[in-house]
Amino acid sequence: MNRKILIVAGIMGLTGVIIGALGAHALKELISVEAQQSFETGVRYQMYHALFLLFVGHSEAISFKSKKSILYLVLSGVLLFSGSIYALATNTLTLFNFKSIAFITPLGGLLLILGWLVLIINLSKS
Repeated sequence: MNRKILIVAGIMGLTGVIIGALGAHALKELISVEAQQSFETGVRYQMYHALFLLFVGHSEAISFKSKKSILYLVLSGVLLFSGSIYALATNTLTLFNFKSIAFITPLGGLLLILGWLVLIINLSKS
């Protein structure tokens, strides 16, 4: 499980850097300043959670069951939270109106919160 978590963390970090560079350079002239700031928020949360998974993958104090839960909560949360922010920030560049699925952003945020909560509960029990 640790190896899987660390690989996912690495992929999240790698894609966070790539997506961040895309937002800072390629999208700079194409989207508004507000949209750029939203995009940066998505990248920032993706990177925070890549680092979080690196910690989880290396920790001996977290149970296997909790690690598994944290991995799936964080991965799903980042995909929904950051992914929807990326889509909403670039909404003007597409034919699909991503505002119609904006409700998934808070759902992704809730999953991220639950990942941290699982960590806190697990550490308080050990």
